[in-house]
Amino acid sequence: MNFYKKLLQIILVGLVPTVLFSTSVDEYIDKTKCDQIIDKQVYQICYSYKYKSALSGWVKLDGNLVGKSNIKKRPRFYNEKNIPIKYRTKYKDYTGYGKNWNRGHFVVADADFDYDKKALSKAYTMANIIPQSAKVNQRTWTKVERYGRTLAQKLGYINSISIAKYDDLSNKIGNDIVIPTKLYRIYYNNETKFEKCFEYENTLEVDYKNDKLKNHEIDCLTLRIR
Repeated sequence: MNFYKKLLQIILVGLVPTVLFSTSVDEYIDKTKCDQIIDKQVYQICYSYKYKSALSGWVKLDGNLVGKSNIKKRPRFYNEKNIPIKYRTKYKDYTGYGKNWNRGHFVVADADFDYDKKALSKAYTMANIIPQSAKVNQRTWTKVERYGRTLAQKLGYINSISIAKYDDLSNKIGNDIVIPTKLYRIYYNNETKFEKCFEYENTLEVDYKNDKLKNHEIDCLTLRIR
């Protein structure tokens, strides 16, 4: 009798499907909310006409390329001509706000692509730029960007998703560009069953001296739309 019970257990276990670790962009981004998806070939931007900034974006960083070179001469920022001009963010829109609000690289940083001049230039489209607190841009967000490059090198590649949250439509810089209130970064690699998520307050008051990457880590389930 015990033999048949054990045999039945083995059969039932074999019938249970294996649960695979599978994360995708669609679990975090509702693409129907993008007024325009800008395809930069090496990464994509979900752009909002209402905020005149990116809602989100995604990229796959190749560990064989990231950090393999260091192009010191940086390209100039340029206006994204694929966006209708009345919704387009311009370089000059940020003039005069630099003390508080920087031209912050959002979906990709320049260091993500400084292995190739053409790839690097794609990081400098104004569609990839958001009004980012000077302290966040220069002191804290850089840590999560650097972490992504480290993951890519360690795991072979890393998928990166960036999400901006806009809660205060009255908080703007030039040309009616809305300042995001929170920034999110998601990293995942399905092959190694890796996934981590981070949240940053895009505020002028930042205690960057005591800031640590782990302080920003959050439960990824709070960001998923499904």
